[in-house]
Amino acid sequence: MPVPIEFLRGILGILCVFFAHMLGRSAAAVRAGRQKNTRMYAWVIRTTVCGAALLFRHELDAVAIGVYAVAAAVLVLGFWAEQRPKKDEDLAHEIFPDNKS
Repeated sequence: MPVPIEFLRGILGILCVFFAHMLGRSAAAVRAGRQKNTRMYAWVIRTTVCGAALLFRHELDAVAIGVYAVAAAVLVLGFWAEQRPKKDEDLAHEIFPDNKS
């Protein structure tokens, strides 16, 4: 039983959005010097290929424009999330409570 092309376009759209998020996180890590450029370029290639595959045998339609818009927004959110300082939680008091009775 063949898989419908529209279903595959949906899967590629979801992958494109996920890859765009990882591209944003990777770009922020490269900018901060925590990651190599080659990882960012790999995410660029993955995002571009999935985005271009949305147009395979189709014209530019609402699905492709929607995926591109969401991917752009998620890329910015991924970049912003990676730049935010992460706070380490000190769970020592919860794991080892002070029993001073």
